[in-house]
Amino acid sequence: MGSIRYIERKSGSLIKEFVPSEGMLRWLYNSSLGKATLHTLVKRKMLTMLGGWYMSSRFSKKKIDKFIAQYQIDLSNYKITDSKAYLNFNDFFFRKIQPESRPLDSGVVSPADGKVLAFQSIKDISSFFVKGSEFTVETFLKDEELAEKYADGSMLIVRLAPTDYHRFHFPASGHISESKDIKGRYFSVSPMALKKSLEIFCQNYRAYSTLKTSDFGEIIISEVGATMVGSIIQTYQANSQVEKGEEKGYFAFGGSTLVLFFEKGKVKLADDLIENTRKGYETAVFMGENIASKLID
Repeated sequence: MGSIRYIERKSGSLIKEFVPSEGMLRWLYNSSLGKATLHTLVKRKMLTMLGGWYMSSRFSKKKIDKFIAQYQIDLSNYKITDSKAYLNFNDFFFRKIQPESRPLDSGVVSPADGKVLAFQSIKDISSFFVKGSEFTVETFLKDEELAEKYADGSMLIVRLAPTDYHRFHFPASGHISESKDIKGRYFSVSPMALKKSLEIFCQNYRAYSTLKTSDFGEIIISEVGATMVGSIIQTYQANSQVEKGEEKGYFAFGGSTLVLFFEKGKVKLADDLIENTRKGYETAVFMGENIASKLID
């Protein structure tokens, strides 16, 4: 399994990603002993709950400055700029950003900072992942009616690394439904894991809601938990009208993922995101950047 590389959107440069706990992930997903450990311990909720408890305790506060220095995080972009003011690591982890740091583009925008994979047709997914990986809308959403509705639609995956801003927002304006939870495990959503099988998305704990828009159809927004993600917190008011860029919720500590489903014929995903995905690379985006536009016949 080679190094993880992604494309920086503005420059088009190919960047090597620093993966926290890279050695451990390689061991878990490639060695026999590691795989056995993964299936008996790491994926289970107890480990994630313990990790979440520690990151929300005062004992974790000492990790903040080290994390900032190691990953060169610029706190001037956030509402609390003094690292000492955060109560614990989770308080820092899901810190709020200054709105001006994430201006909103036209069309559908990225709901979060992260690395993006874009598939204009869900049928194209198998071309990116290893042969034999099975992914269907029905196994992901556990709903036959929705599976039929989105089967030939588009899908966009936004992967948040531990170093990213961890609040997520609405990609467009519209009416938002309640969030529905689907029970599952807590596998890693690192590219090292996903390259092995996209089925991880269909096995992990996840939640989803439907955003009804006037220009882009009904968009399903799904949040996927992972190893050491203590919680997925929804901060929006269900069954209400929301505006593009408004906060929807946040992830507690860990790597996390958002998956967006679009109805067939409603949107055209951004060309650069599709092309980079076709080449086998994720694209780094910021919340508020354009990811799709209205499909005009």
